[in-house]
Amino acid sequence: RICVITLAEAHPLLQSGKTIKSINYQISANCSRLQNKVSGKSKRGAQFLTELAPLCRISSTDGEEYTVYSCIRGRLIEVNENILSNPTILQEKPSTEGYIAVVLPKFEESKSITQGLLTQKEYEEVLLKR
Repeated sequence: RICVITLAEAHPLLQSGKTIKSINYQISANCSRLQNKVSGKSKRGAQFLTELAPLCRISSTDGEEYTVYSCIRGRLIEVNENILSNPTILQEKPSTEGYIAVVLPKFEESKSITQGLLTQKEYEEVLLKR
């Protein structure tokens, strides 16, 4: 019931051969995802995220900036600080070492969240319609 947030295969950063200039977990003047301190079994201190909560901003060398959103309600368990020092792993290994964050949805909501997700086939059909 844990969710690993990654870039989708169809994301422009993975498709068009862009180069990542920087990744920033500082969402606003008062909110940095790097300040997330989680402790204990109940994950005390974890930042609570809504579906529309930004996780990070990724800038490419061509001046484009992409905001990556949580897309899931839950507690922010971890952000991947490794991509800050080595942003190329975000493009080279997006579904493994290049993950963006780990989110733990509420237990009561986890079943409805997973039922609302697209299968790989449904996702590919959505991409074809674009």
